[in-house]
Amino acid sequence: MPVTYKKLVQKLREEKERLTKGLEQLRVGAPKSSDSKEGSLFGKKEEEASETTEFERRLALEERLRSLLEGVEHALVKFAEGTYGLCDACGQQIPPERMEALPQARLCLSCKAQEGNIAKSRLPPK
Repeated sequence: MPVTYKKLVQKLREEKERLTKGLEQLRVGAPKSSDSKEGSLFGKKEEEASETTEFERRLALEERLRSLLEGVEHALVKFAEGTYGLCDACGQQIPPERMEALPQARLCLSCKAQEGNIAKSRLPPK
């Protein structure tokens, strides 16, 4: 049984809520710079390196969640505008199977492949 756009939009709304909660948890759970920690056996340098690694990990996760949230919000705007399911690049209908697999898909498979080829051509030669 094919999934309707109404069901896909419900999935998008649920995903938006999940991503928003995830971002909020990251903000709430982030250690304050004034938090003091117990000393390390190897001294302050190890502690600073560990804190830096954790900070970088949190930043990467936050960036990923924001990117996913942006895609979901874009899809919801397209639904409200009546353009949900249309490729952002060529305007053609995105196959229902792709929309079911990735409800926030912006591009049809052809345009997505072209985007990948363009990105590959910009890589420096090995």
